[in-house]
Amino acid sequence: MKKIILTFALSLVMVANMAAQAVPTAKQIIDNYVTALGGKQKLEAVKTLSMKNTISVMGMEMEGKTLKKDNKFKSTQSMMGQEMVQVFDGEKGSASQMGQKMDFPAEQVAKLKASKLIDALGMDPAKIKTVEKKQIDGKDYYLLSSDDSKTYFDVKTGLLYKTENEKGNMTITKYADVDGIKFVEEMSVDAAGQQISIKNSDIKINQPISDDEFKIN
Repeated sequence: MKKIILTFALSLVMVANMAAQAVPTAKQIIDNYVTALGGKQKLEAVKTLSMKNTISVMGMEMEGKTLKKDNKFKSTQSMMGQEMVQVFDGEKGSASQMGQKMDFPAEQVAKLKASKLIDALGMDPAKIKTVEKKQIDGKDYYLLSSDDSKTYFDVKTGLLYKTENEKGNMTITKYADVDGIKFVEEMSVDAAGQQISIKNSDIKINQPISDDEFKIN
């Protein structure tokens, strides 16, 4: 009888170990994501990035452009003759609209200073608290949870599918391949109850971008 109980207990341990091994570590999932995007070497070789953006919200459309160089960025959006600009020069940043300018708060500046041109390269597995396997609409995803966000990665492709945080939820619906690197082409955002659709186009990498683009007036 003791042998039967011991054998049963060992079987349970083996099943538990197999279940644990079925879910990779946060580092493995993030590394797989980087590989799925094109590989670390290719991503690190991207020094500049530019793309056009179309943002649709509440039946209205905004056309814009995003520029990135190192940890600098500039986002310009236009609608009905009004222009909205966000810019970060590597040290400080601001948002301008209708003649009004607001400086980025210290917390945002700190995050931008530490950011990478390709977001995936800046993901830190040490910040992940839990790793789970979830199903959404019949598809399997790895869910990585940190103190302030949740990220879902497609088990089959390794690509980022969805993020959730206090600012809202973002779901990626389509990727585009540019010189062997995958970039987000289409995504939807649910922020404060508003449904926002974003489409990126004319994505270009390693084109010359002057530092003057990121000057804050």
